[in-house]
Amino acid sequence: MRRLGVDDDRPVVVYDDWSGLAASRAWWLLRYHGHRNVRVLDGGWAAWLAVGGPVETGPVDPSPGGFTARPGQMPVVALGDVLDVDVLVDARAPERYRGDVEPMDPVAGHVPGAVNVPTTTNLTSAGTFRDATTLRALYAAEGVAPGADVAAYCGSGVTACHDVLAMELAGIRAALYPGSWSEWSADPQRPVERG
Repeated sequence: MRRLGVDDDRPVVVYDDWSGLAASRAWWLLRYHGHRNVRVLDGGWAAWLAVGGPVETGPVDPSPGGFTARPGQMPVVALGDVLDVDVLVDARAPERYRGDVEPMDPVAGHVPGAVNVPTTTNLTSAGTFRDATTLRALYAAEGVAPGADVAAYCGSGVTACHDVLAMELAGIRAALYPGSWSEWSADPQRPVERG
C-alpha cells in the first residue's frame, strides 16, 4: 500500500470493472488494516466512463505513502465461532447456496442456518448499489437488522465483502468469515445444509 502512495490521512477510492466485487474486498482489507477513509466508486469503471470522467493510460509512479497497517479494525468471525452468529449471510449465488452446483469446493451446500443474500441483489440494473432503505429492507427480509450479531461469507472470503459493504451502507455492522465455504467444507465432519 505504501508503494501505491497510500497514506494514513489521505482518502482512498477503490474501483473495479467487476460489479464492485474486487473493490469491496480492497475496501474491506484497507478498513481491516486501519485505514479510516476508504470509499468504493459506486458503479465502478463503467460509471466513471459514463459520466465522462478523465482517463489516463500508461504507467503511474506514485510517491510512496506512509500507511501503517493496524490489523483487526473490522470484525471477523473465526471458524470455531461461525455457528454462534445470530444471522449468517451466505453471499454466493442461490444455486451454490442450495447445493445444486459447486464449481470450486468438494462439497456443495451451505453452513447450517445461513441465509442467502447473493451479492447481485445489492446492485441496481445500472450496476450501482441500491439505496440504504432498499438494502435495509433486503437484508431485513432475511432476519438481518441493525444491532444484530451478523456475519457474511462466500466461497473464499472475497465476494462476501460486497455484502459487508452493502450492510454497512444500510447501517448494519457485519463481520466477515474470511475462511468462508472453502474452509467450512474442507472438513467432511462439519455439518452441511442443502436446499
